[in-house]
Amino acid sequence: MSEPAGGLTDDPANDPTDDLVHGSTDAPAHGSPHAPVHGTWEPAPAARWEDAFLSGNGRHGVMVFGDPNDDRVIVNHHSLVRPNGSEHARPPELAERLKSVQDRLLAGDVDAGEDFTDGRPLLWVQPFHPAFQVRLRRAPREPRAYRREVDFTTGVVRAECGGRCSEVFVSRADDIIVQYVTEADLTADVTLDHRLPGVPSDVTVGHSSALTAEGALLTLRARYPGSERAYTGVTLAVVTGGRTLTAPPGIRVEGARSVLLLTRVRRHEGEWDTLAEARELRALLPEGDADDAYDRLLARHTALHRSAYLRAGLELGAEPAERALPGSELVHRSKSPALLERLFAAGRYHLLSAAGMLPPRLTGLWTGDWDTAWSGAFTTDANVNLQTASAAAAALPEVSEAHAALIHGQLPHWRDNARAIFGTRGVVAPAHTDGESGHIYHLSCEYPLHVWTAGADWLLKPLVDHDETRGARDPRLAAVLAEVAQFYEDFLTRTDENGHVVIVPSYSPENRPATARWITLNAAMDLSAARHALRTAADHHPGPDAERWRALADRLPPHRVNADGALAEWARPGLDDTYDHRHLSHLYGVWPLDEINPYDTPELAAAAHRALALRGAENDSAHGHLHHALVAARLRDAQRVAGALDNVLAGDFFHVSLMSGHYPNRHVYNADAAHTLPAVLIEMLVHSTPDRLVLFPALPTAYPSGRLHGIRTRFGAEVDLTWSPGERTAVIRPTRTTRIDLRTSAGARPLSLSAGEDCVLTLGPQ
Repeated sequence: MSEPAGGLTDDPANDPTDDLVHGSTDAPAHGSPHAPVHGTWEPAPAARWEDAFLSGNGRHGVMVFGDPNDDRVIVNHHSLVRPNGSEHARPPELAERLKSVQDRLLAGDVDAGEDFTDGRPLLWVQPFHPAFQVRLRRAPREPRAYRREVDFTTGVVRAECGGRCSEVFVSRADDIIVQYVTEADLTADVTLDHRLPGVPSDVTVGHSSALTAEGALLTLRARYPGSERAYTGVTLAVVTGGRTLTAPPGIRVEGARSVLLLTRVRRHEGEWDTLAEARELRALLPEGDADDAYDRLLARHTALHRSAYLRAGLELGAEPAERALPGSELVHRSKSPALLERLFAAGRYHLLSAAGMLPPRLTGLWTGDWDTAWSGAFTTDANVNLQTASAAAAALPEVSEAHAALIHGQLPHWRDNARAIFGTRGVVAPAHTDGESGHIYHLSCEYPLHVWTAGADWLLKPLVDHDETRGARDPRLAAVLAEVAQFYEDFLTRTDENGHVVIVPSYSPENRPATARWITLNAAMDLSAARHALRTAADHHPGPDAERWRALADRLPPHRVNADGALAEWARPGLDDTYDHRHLSHLYGVWPLDEINPYDTPELAAAAHRALALRGAENDSAHGHLHHALVAARLRDAQRVAGALDNVLAGDFFHVSLMSGHYPNRHVYNADAAHTLPAVLIEMLVHSTPDRLVLFPALPTAYPSGRLHGIRTRFGAEVDLTWSPGERTAVIRPTRTTRIDLRTSAGARPLSLSAGEDCVLTLGPQ
């Protein structure tokens, strides 16, 4: 293992260079000179939907182009997935064949798993798709001074050009899309237009427009072929001044001063009462002029959004001139601290905006194309957890609650998976879901995702972190942890010659051994997940069950170190590693688990570090690079963190919108890089467990000064950090009285914390 930054040792002696003060009133203030702007801007409208600015409330999302002549706002909703047959799919009934395939795999038949399927073709989950775009078209004008911006503190996207102004946000308070358009003499055609890239020709779409007592009403109803399912978009237009005419399929506004558009999407079966919807929308508006109505709608929303967004922040000492640059220029300055500052802010903003009724999809909450890559699914074997990795530490409990909503809404299906495939009690999670079905049906020979048994523990780990951070246990989590333990009790029945239980069949997403097929034995991730799940369930359920579950966890085999000195991806001897792969599933014990770390298991940590060093980038996917950085930060390797960040920042992964691509050169719209980056930046500066705090574990030398504030810990405290070449300071604000193990570059020491009493640590240079 490389030498830790700052020469950290595990000597528990007190650090004489640290100045510890309890109850200090001299803690750094939350504000600071030249604080980074919480937003981004452009001097031109978006030419591509990928560059449209984003807003959302976790249910509805919008993509705003900001063209003053053809003002387009693409509307999204988390519930919009197109039926493709998979909504009726069920897990394969394989339980009766399990013993046979286990016997063959244990006997050394590397091809045995090829038969453990029902022969179905690969079936993707229902594809996520956009609803429509709200279009407001005006007579073209000569180009004038133009600015398009998004304010992360409010979620408002604003575009202004020569007296034409449009503001758009998605209300957290009222669950509506609000667009307010003003101009001295506003004449425009307003329509709802479903004709976006990739729209299927067999989707039946109907439009209507009418002048009602509530205002001008536009509706769009789309019905999927061969299905009773449909969705309806309703836009209520409240026009001030001038006159309003119906102009099918929309309306025409002439000589007005402003137009206030309120839009909502409903997914349904059968018909939907659009007039009742219009009355609901109108009831949200107070009496008075449109300016007052807009301001009140915005105030209700901002009261919820602003406080959540401002809980945490990062400054890296960037130059004010660089902070002022438009995003289109800044994304090409890969070495600029201003870029990381803005990406941290944008990442938290987009993550908060995408998470509500569900956590973020592969595309967050947004797409401008009906043909979304990988169906715009929730891919749970890596991507969902990576995107939400900062939720607990970055003070976004809303994201954790959305993550919980996905899981608890699908538990009956998880039980079906366990019964059908393995013949057990308990639960088994899918590797792909559309947000509705939790059944396992996305499987093939090369992706035997139906035998991935680590998924439930992997998906529940962020909820365990969330509970530890907030200091309260969710009884729903305790109940499902018990079901995971019950699955392992029924599943872990086979043993090896040493008396260890064997995980068979086993699978390491989405890799295979060099010397065997995809389905095999004792994948490192499966071992870590089983141990963690059984012990965590025992912690939540003291008594006879706990004793039994801990005893079973103790019978699992240890991790194996291979001939290269690396933590093996498969603990079974004879299964050689395949190093060039985008996933790092075998290092689950390092991140996000604390099973393997430099403090308690230094030899295994060294082997994990060797495995990380040998890992290739394969196809340069963003999630692979940032997963690498998260593991490196836990292993205190600042150089590897810096290298992974460089690969992403210099790889042209970020669109003008500051949403990201899955591959370099902004190829395939995908939220992995955008949402995961804040977690990396936090992990390189602070890491916590219920009984440990690690400060500055892997800070790259490229960022010699900065400030991180509002970070939550799993032992119940808020942490602010400031650093410069000569000094580092940590302010710890505990909400619980506890005693922790403090780790800094100077060593280890115990630290007692009292609830409500600030603790200020002045540290030496890094």
